[in-house]
Amino acid sequence: MEFSEYHFIAIGGIGQSALANILLKEGKKVSGSDISKNKYAKKLENLGALIYEGHSADNIKGSPVVVVSSAIKEDNPELIEAKRRVLKIIHRSDLLKIISDRYPLFLGFCGTHGKTTTSGMCAYLLSKSALKPAYAIGGIIPALDTNGDCEDRNTPFFAAELDESDGTVLKYSPKITLINNLEADHLDFYKNGLDDIINTFSAFLAALKSGAKAVVNIDNSGNIKLIKNNPDFKGFITCSAEQKEAKYRAENIKLGVLSSSFDFCANGKILGKIELSIPGMHNVSNALGVAACLIEAGVDFNLFAPHFKTFSGMGRRFQKSAEFGGIKVIDDYAHHPSEIKATLCSVANYNKGRVVAIFQPHRFSRFEGFYNDFLDAFSCCDFTCVLDVYAAGEKPCGGKKPSDFAKELENTGKKAQYFSGSIEESAQKILPLLKSDDLVFTLGAGDITKMGGVLNELYMLKK
Repeated sequence: MEFSEYHFIAIGGIGQSALANILLKEGKKVSGSDISKNKYAKKLENLGALIYEGHSADNIKGSPVVVVSSAIKEDNPELIEAKRRVLKIIHRSDLLKIISDRYPLFLGFCGTHGKTTTSGMCAYLLSKSALKPAYAIGGIIPALDTNGDCEDRNTPFFAAELDESDGTVLKYSPKITLINNLEADHLDFYKNGLDDIINTFSAFLAALKSGAKAVVNIDNSGNIKLIKNNPDFKGFITCSAEQKEAKYRAENIKLGVLSSSFDFCANGKILGKIELSIPGMHNVSNALGVAACLIEAGVDFNLFAPHFKTFSGMGRRFQKSAEFGGIKVIDDYAHHPSEIKATLCSVANYNKGRVVAIFQPHRFSRFEGFYNDFLDAFSCCDFTCVLDVYAAGEKPCGGKKPSDFAKELENTGKKAQYFSGSIEESAQKILPLLKSDDLVFTLGAGDITKMGGVLNELYMLKK
């Protein structure tokens, strides 16, 4: 069903702003509000959106469709007003479905890890190949300076990140889906861990339209279980860096300190080399899956392959946040044990100095549920700084403490130390411990992203 006017509550959010951007480019009337006008809201304002600072019932003019996210509370005055006036209220995920249904070549990117990078990589490659895609990504593509766009209203291509954390992945029906990996996560929602996630994705596959394809990386045991549990689904397309039987393969893989490359093979034939300016085996897997999806969508390999080299990654994914005194700080959103290990081990051959991790656990439930896995996640690290848990709205649960975690890491033979307090307070204690040539990673999904900037400011003040 088509609508012409939309009002976004908390329009400055990463998910909300991407959709608002697309609607503006499609010629829709957009308004929205947020506590303050951040850079995303200001960019939308420059595109023609009417942006209000602060939340008020008076912000809703006319009869727009009101778009909310899971973060909007029932006592929000705009939500109360929308209900009083019996306006149509839809969740952000439902709007994404409405938008995605308009495009014949809808490419969806999902799985436990890598969906922001793969969806952003796909959008970037399509854009640089002059195919003028529409896209909605859960992070900023630095080279395009946006998280959502519609470069041409008549484009067949739409790329989007699909979130499984709350089961909303079931709402979508992509023509081509990439499932990078499936592991236990979001234990607050998936009480039985991986089994519940497999069941959700089985239901997702069962609901896809006839002719839909699912590109699945069979180097992941969760994905293999998904395939075995769904023998009637005929749209599986396999990719792998390890398994010879896969349709698409990565061969002759070379991993540099800050780069990687491989030969891309389809049905046993090398189509060409893919060179990446981002490191790690996980990014080889990401690029392999994206290339497979684009070929399945009918895009010529030689059209998009050269642009892999200029893809600099996603915002908060292996992104340099500071450099001072010979110390380089890399900010990364990794907050699951597998993500952290992949990020740190991607620079295992770094030999100029130490690899230092500043780890902020995200959510008490995740820290408690994956405690032992986290202990193994820092095996490629020379020194781990452990911060307090970023609650993300959760109340403390279980008995696991960051201070105990640091001690247990030390007991495994790894150097570790716990730092209490705010980011600013922790940074003051950590800075004197850093050395020239250290490669420092700030890891987590909370306000740890500020750490690089704070360390840089403290360093400059002490000069």
